[in-house]
Amino acid sequence: MFDAEFWVAVAFVVFCGIAWKMGLFDQIIGGLDKRGARVRKELDEARRLREEAEAVLADYKRRRSDAEREAAEIVANARAEAEAAAAEGHARLNEFVARRTKAAETKIAQAEAQATAEVRAAAAEAAVRVSETILREKVSGEAAQDLVRRSLGEVRTRLQA
Repeated sequence: MFDAEFWVAVAFVVFCGIAWKMGLFDQIIGGLDKRGARVRKELDEARRLREEAEAVLADYKRRRSDAEREAAEIVANARAEAEAAAAEGHARLNEFVARRTKAAETKIAQAEAQATAEVRAAAAEAAVRVSETILREKVSGEAAQDLVRRSLGEVRTRLQA
């Protein structure tokens, strides 16, 4: 009946009685309560830090989306400006080409007019010489000379006009 287990049980009961009398249970319970309060406080702090981190993360996500949207707007604006500049450059180039073409056509028309005038003048001069030669051979005398001069002057003015 008095084996080792019995004496361990009796020693445990005596120990518990002494510990209870000395207030050891109150100290153990107080220590556990303090530890529980400290753990609760740490959990509350961890929860608060987690909420702050979530708020910061949400803020960064919002800023990132705002920055991405702003970057997309900047790219779209830059693309639109580049297209507008290209269209303006193309329009200026077309205008330049049109002006140059018109200037070239004007120069060509002036050259044609000048060439036509020169050909007419040369033709008139040749006609006058031929007429003078023919009239000198066929008409003679002072009256003939006067007639030739008047006729040649008239032919020159009509051919040059």
